[in-house]
Amino acid sequence: MSIVDAVNLAAALLTLSAVFGYINHRWLKFPHTIGLVIIALFAALGTIAVDSLLPALGLRETARAILGMIDLPDTLMKGMLSLLLFAGALHVDLNALATRKWAIGGMATFGILISTAIVGIGSWIILDLLGTPLPFAWCLVFGALISPTDPVAVLGILKTIKVPETLEAKIAGESLFNDGVGVVVFTILLAIAAGGTAGEAIGAAEIVELFAVETLGGVAIGLAGGYVAYRAMHTLDDHNLEVLITLALVFLVTAISHAVHASAPIAAVVAGLLIGNHGKRFAMSERTALHIQTFWSLIDEILNSVLFLIIGFEVLALAFEGAVLAAALLAIPLVLLARLVAVAVPIGILRVRRQFTEGAVTVLTWGGLRGGISVALALSLPAGTSKEVILLITYAVVIFSIVVQGLSVGHVVRWVVR
Repeated sequence: MSIVDAVNLAAALLTLSAVFGYINHRWLKFPHTIGLVIIALFAALGTIAVDSLLPALGLRETARAILGMIDLPDTLMKGMLSLLLFAGALHVDLNALATRKWAIGGMATFGILISTAIVGIGSWIILDLLGTPLPFAWCLVFGALISPTDPVAVLGILKTIKVPETLEAKIAGESLFNDGVGVVVFTILLAIAAGGTAGEAIGAAEIVELFAVETLGGVAIGLAGGYVAYRAMHTLDDHNLEVLITLALVFLVTAISHAVHASAPIAAVVAGLLIGNHGKRFAMSERTALHIQTFWSLIDEILNSVLFLIIGFEVLALAFEGAVLAAALLAIPLVLLARLVAVAVPIGILRVRRQFTEGAVTVLTWGGLRGGISVALALSLPAGTSKEVILLITYAVVIFSIVVQGLSVGHVVRWVVR
């Protein structure tokens, strides 16, 4: 893509985000990101309808070509996600996370594995019954990419609803970490599925090594980069330069993580937690802290707007088929069931020794939104029948999650939390 094409694409995305955002704010009154998804979705469906009536115009193919230029997997996973996670982690209280580390850690690790297994087995059965079977390994890949809650969607919703502080810490903390773990699990299962297809098996030792490098490497890079930035900021009192240091930090830990095949999302979260807590407390003046908060809030809002706009338009990339569409609808309750079990098991074990907010399991289940990460991972799959099926099912679950769960989670909190 040339620089001119990139500028034109950015102009189109930002203009549509602003126009759709204005329409939503002025008339629809939905939460900003949900409103963008809904408007973009209807605009995309309108494009499909016009293309069906007037195929000579080639509207759908043109729109697909533009979406192809965006390349959501690379755009989100190798660029936007680290910025969004860092921005989210800046506002999370590390002490609140530490006091709930077992619940957050359990849901972000064992919960992901439980959900992956349930969704993988369930989708394998459903697709087989509907006459569109997929290999079991690819069903597990779908389970891995749909199981992590999306921190971008979750943190965006938390801004619009009132949740008890203890519960908010669990929701935010889990969403920040389980996407990194989920991506690692997805990477491992994809290697197994693709290896099986190519006739090259991946061994247990390779799986352990991959998991260790991705997770521990991400933590180490985030800590090292965050500490260097923290020490540099400690010697300064120049808010513009310190904002620049935080921006450089995100790009640096992301670049290093990709170079050594570590988890960039985990690195960004760890760096953000360090700067947002110790950095804010010991290395920033009040003026600097305000400027950094304002800057990253703006970055967060712009990237969120563009990302959710793209999610709405991704319906143009789907190939609709009756049996797969039925599987997609059945996958929605399946994913919710898997989420319920993935939350209830760790919390049920921990309830033996500690108290939890009444209604915590219900809120964590319904508030576990899926979003752009799942769509990007599905789009990153190698071309083939498996990809088309998984992409349509993923998109159905994500749209239901953002629109239905996102709009109703506030009501759920009011009904069940005491």
